[in-house]
Amino acid sequence: MFHKIDSLNNWLRLAAVAVSTTLAACSLNPFGGDDEPRSAAPVTTSAPAPAGSSSMNSGATTDSYEPALVRVGEPVPLASGHPDEYVVKVGDTLWDIAATFLKDPWFWPEIWYVNPDIENPHLIYPGDVLGLVSIDGQPRITNVRASTYRLSPQARVTPLTEAINSIPYEAVASFLTTGVVLEKGEADSLPYLLSSRGAHLVAAAGNEVYVRGTGPDPVGTRFGVIKIGDPLVDPDDNRVVGYQGLWVGQGTMRRGGDPATIRLNETTREASQGDRLIPESIDIPLNFFPKAPSSQIDGRIISVVDGVTQIGQYQVVVLNRGSRDGLAAGDVLTVFRYGEKIKDRIGGGSVKLPDEAAGTVMVFKVYDEIGYGLVMEATEVIHIHDAVRNPI
Repeated sequence: MFHKIDSLNNWLRLAAVAVSTTLAACSLNPFGGDDEPRSAAPVTTSAPAPAGSSSMNSGATTDSYEPALVRVGEPVPLASGHPDEYVVKVGDTLWDIAATFLKDPWFWPEIWYVNPDIENPHLIYPGDVLGLVSIDGQPRITNVRASTYRLSPQARVTPLTEAINSIPYEAVASFLTTGVVLEKGEADSLPYLLSSRGAHLVAAAGNEVYVRGTGPDPVGTRFGVIKIGDPLVDPDDNRVVGYQGLWVGQGTMRRGGDPATIRLNETTREASQGDRLIPESIDIPLNFFPKAPSSQIDGRIISVVDGVTQIGQYQVVVLNRGSRDGLAAGDVLTVFRYGEKIKDRIGGGSVKLPDEAAGTVMVFKVYDEIGYGLVMEATEVIHIHDAVRNPI
């Protein structure tokens, strides 16, 4: 429920060692075995819906909605100059690989075909050879040859940290270290700083502070400390959907109770009464398929991590749509610049120019009313309040 990771090293420790298992060949998601299954929902492809998203990602849909990307009897458009085979390299992402074969990477679920003879065929690893083949007259991409260590009889345990992620970890590093956004109502429920030890008005690294609301957390628990900043307003209806958070620092619980005592280990600004505490880390899945949303999405960019005004590739943006709107991790959206309204000096009156596509965003984390997306492509400069809609 919180939107923060303080340390890249701590986040990397979330990767576990998984026993390689041969999964059902009918699944289209190479990461389908790594997360909890999502609730059933209408899908936008002709293939079965990929599993693997958190259950909180299933959102409301309407019976009247007809997916815009259903391809009946049409082949998925391939990329110009696509290879017949591709050897997966360290540093690749699923988005990069999909774009190597496909004109539109979000059609990947329609043509992925797992090889049941390969250990853990739902994951893609460096050294694997992916091939473009024809199955029942349709183009399919399959893992035609696994890397040698996966084929070895002794290689029965495979670290998930070696698997190819959908998006580059480095690209969301700013979100993991500075991207604090709280949903509306969340701030009041968080533990808060009551006082500094020694009656100081403010505290910094090396000081101890008293806090309330931490509950039964054990000694040694680490927390991030934030100040509540400006509200995030949904431009569609002027509702406050969240708050910007200003990163103060992080600390460790030295003594439990009410109030509890926390030592500030590092700070970037002074901590003061009323500052809030959040868990040190959250799980951000990076393994999912790029895909079109399972419901009609029409939202806006309402914030950007790092506070820049002009948004480019690999920057993290906050959207005013979340799981209740049907948005899920892996969903791909097209960004549109709103067309200006100009005077028609010849025919008279005013005319609104068409909205123009400006880039592509992949959603990597969703909450009830907001979602986080990574800008994968930016054909034009993107701005706050630009629209995000189902891909075209």
